[in-house]
Amino acid sequence: MTTHVSAVADGTTRVFTWEEGARIKVRNLGSEIVIEANAAGLKTLASHLLTLAQDGTPDGAHLHLEENNGLEEGSVGLVLERCDDE
Repeated sequence: MTTHVSAVADGTTRVFTWEEGARIKVRNLGSEIVIEANAAGLKTLASHLLTLAQDGTPDGAHLHLEENNGLEEGSVGLVLERCDDE
């Protein structure tokens, strides 16, 4: 089963999809952040990033991933955000 979540930013709807069996864990090692994922989890993250990169997605659009909300137990939070400012 694949999970779809729709998000609306500035009137633009984006659908974020989780692959079946996706496992993603984010660890903070102090000087490094480690994103550990199985193949389905890596595909899920890639899909999320491509969704945020779509034309028409507004600057500042973002997705929060947290423990038990897209990430494995024991993970630190992760925010994927589009920022077109240079």
